[in-house]
Amino acid sequence: MAFGSVPGFRKRTAATSSPDANAHKESPQPSIEDQATLKRGTRTRRNAIIVSCFCYLVAVVFLILIEIGNTKGTRVLGDIYFFKLDLSDILPQAVPTTLSLQNSIARTLGLHDFYQVGLWNFCEGYNTDGITHCSTPTTLYWFNPVEILLGELFSGASIALPSEVNDILNILRIASNIMFGFFLTGLLLDFVLIFLSPIVLYSRWWSLPLSFLGFLGTLLVLIASALGTAMSLVFKYALTSQTDLNVNVDVGIKMFAFMWIATGFTLLAFIIHAGLGCCCTSRRDLRTGRKGGKNLNQTVTSEKKEKKGLNLPKFGKRTDASG
Repeated sequence: MAFGSVPGFRKRTAATSSPDANAHKESPQPSIEDQATLKRGTRTRRNAIIVSCFCYLVAVVFLILIEIGNTKGTRVLGDIYFFKLDLSDILPQAVPTTLSLQNSIARTLGLHDFYQVGLWNFCEGYNTDGITHCSTPTTLYWFNPVEILLGELFSGASIALPSEVNDILNILRIASNIMFGFFLTGLLLDFVLIFLSPIVLYSRWWSLPLSFLGFLGTLLVLIASALGTAMSLVFKYALTSQTDLNVNVDVGIKMFAFMWIATGFTLLAFIIHAGLGCCCTSRRDLRTGRKGGKNLNQTVTSEKKEKKGLNLPKFGKRTDASG
């Protein structure tokens, strides 16, 4: 076999592009404006915002129940109250001889068996008939037991209310007005934050004003819940401290549960917003290359290179010129 007929390798021309160049052309840098890239980079932040919106929604539901509680004598709303006075076995200080004994001592004196207090009004009724009347809802309402009870007593009848009740009336009025305003304002703030929270996805700078609103809403609901709890407990102590009056005071368990559940969820939502101010990548961080924006580009580029693989050079047989 002639030496010239030995097959050889074809020389690669200079026009042939390198594998690295082909890979670079086939795998361009991912665009930050790409929706898939944005969703991948902000997944943690988006999930945190969803949780915060859910917390605000739950808080709003329970705050609405607090607002409408005891406004009507229905089975549901009638069980939502701050405290309930049971006067069915009250011991009077004086009773006129013309009165006839009714089903309870309170009825005999012209009073109702129980009085329960909500945020807007009070309701009264009898143990045998349930709630028979609810006062008209009034803004900045406060319960004045002295005025109500003494106004319903029959002529000639009297009861000896504890002196502690008269001492706390002014405090009760101020606390009730503050509680009313704080609960209502906290409800409005939480409702607005449900729709404003998604803005935080675009930039961490939005977390600052929304965190402030969240802190304000948390503070208002917390103070209102604390006032409602303290007012009910103080009122219970003041009326039950005099044993010869024989008055029972029941604290509204449902109202207490609703208040503190709303407080807890509002506080949790605020903590999430405060954390989003320094944590979790936003869309602005991706566009500016901060907080994982550069790493995201490198990761996506590496993944595309692995999928494309390497382009190997092609070998060919050189033809014999002599034939």
